[in-house]
Amino acid sequence: MTEQLTKSRQTAEIAFAKTQSQFLARGRALDEQDAITSARDEKTVRLREARLTREREARESATAALVAKRART
Repeated sequence: MTEQLTKSRQTAEIAFAKTQSQFLARGRALDEQDAITSARDEKTVRLREARLTREREARESATAALVAKRART
């Protein structure tokens, strides 16, 4: 009977370890996905700021050129 309990215990331990490792793997995958999402969001913000700065500078440059052209005529 002791042998039967030991095998049952081993089976239970194996099942628990498998479940535990799946849980930990899922947690690692979620952490990795969160890191990727955060990096993507940070890059998006940085690129948006750069684009808005470029557009503002282009607008200011065009306005200055137009003012200079009107001043000459």
